[in-house]
Amino acid sequence: MPITAKLDEFGKPAWIALTVLGFMVFWPLGLCILAFSIGSGRMGCGFRGGHDRWQHKMERMQHKMDWMRSRMNGGASNAGGFWGGAPTSGNRAFDEYRNETLKRLEDEQREFREFLERLRFAKDKTEFDAFMNERRDRPADNQPPQQSWQPPQQN
Repeated sequence: MPITAKLDEFGKPAWIALTVLGFMVFWPLGLCILAFSIGSGRMGCGFRGGHDRWQHKMERMQHKMDWMRSRMNGGASNAGGFWGGAPTSGNRAFDEYRNETLKRLEDEQREFREFLERLRFAKDKTEFDAFMNERRDRPADNQPPQQSWQPPQQN
């Protein structure tokens, strides 16, 4: 079993300990271990995952915020206070306007999220259809495609 697999079994603490020991023994060794652990994604802070990883984190945070909002407003009247949403301003007309505006913004946010989902689905479907068309247009025989490049012949 390679050393990296063994360290991966122990998780981040093992990589951190190895990095610290590497710095204590010979600082360039510690630097190499640190660069490897970050670059390979073992520390969770490298460039692996990219946009999708951050998109996933944002969706999780949005889900948690929605859950908290539903828990805070669940069963409470619109009288305001700590668990009833925003505290009342003393002006009922303004409070109604504010609540309607917040509800409209939440609806727009939900509609935008649904739009993005439809957009992603359409993009995925287009890519899949292109793949299937390309696959369908291939020659039907089971021979591998011929190479267009031929090695030079020796005299």
